[in-house]
Amino acid sequence: MARAVTPRRKLINTGAAWAVGLLIFFPILWTILTSFKSEAQAIASPPILFNFDWTLENYGVVMERSNYARFLWNSIIIAGGSTILGLIVAVPAAWSMAFVPSRRTKDILLWMLSTKMLPAVGVLYPIYLLFIQMGLLDSRAGLVIVMMLINLPIIIWMLYTYFREIPVEILEAARMDGATLREEVLYILTPMAIPGIASTMLLNFILAWNEAFWTLNLTAVDAAPLTAFIASYSSPEGLFFAKLSAASTMAIAPILILGWFSQKQLVRGLTFGAVK
Repeated sequence: MARAVTPRRKLINTGAAWAVGLLIFFPILWTILTSFKSEAQAIASPPILFNFDWTLENYGVVMERSNYARFLWNSIIIAGGSTILGLIVAVPAAWSMAFVPSRRTKDILLWMLSTKMLPAVGVLYPIYLLFIQMGLLDSRAGLVIVMMLINLPIIIWMLYTYFREIPVEILEAARMDGATLREEVLYILTPMAIPGIASTMLLNFILAWNEAFWTLNLTAVDAAPLTAFIASYSSPEGLFFAKLSAASTMAIAPILILGWFSQKQLVRGLTFGAVK
């Protein structure tokens, strides 16, 4: 029998959760606050937390210096395109592994996950040369493909986990009623796994949005997303912390807003199948 949670234990757990949450959020808060400081106040020692002269000058300089809308649009295209393409590939793969498993299914899943342990810099050179030969360098199509491939193991693993929680008897009943494989996936499996698919899409979108290594090495101007937009405020003359913070805030604001409004769906999807 499960042990009852005492009020004291509940208070400790709540306090610990808030402490961890604030610890994780503090760098974001510091970045946002720094974006409203002057350059002198941004590097002041000791650091100034709240007692400073608030200014929007940094945002004005960033907007004048860079075409923010173009970087934003590139990020949306790359993150959204890689998410959609990843689902097109991952849904059939996860379906086959969950409902038509073989003796090597678990080995294949572990092998796919192990590719995430490979340092990205180890395959940068061959991919860079391949992109040059295929004309994909500094293109949104090339980044969509790369983002999809690097996140595909996580997408398949998550969908596989969600699909495993769906009773196979439901799919068998649909087959007995004459449902084709396409109808089974589209009209039976997909609606039942919507929470899991939605959370998988959100997670993949966030991962693709925040990816910096590949975007900085495979783009220059035309397909540069917001990660390159942030990096442009690092110069040989030094770091302009206030302007860099303003650029960072503008880059993370869309994904923070998306995460805030979709947090219930994300939590629901991540806990899908946890309790039967």
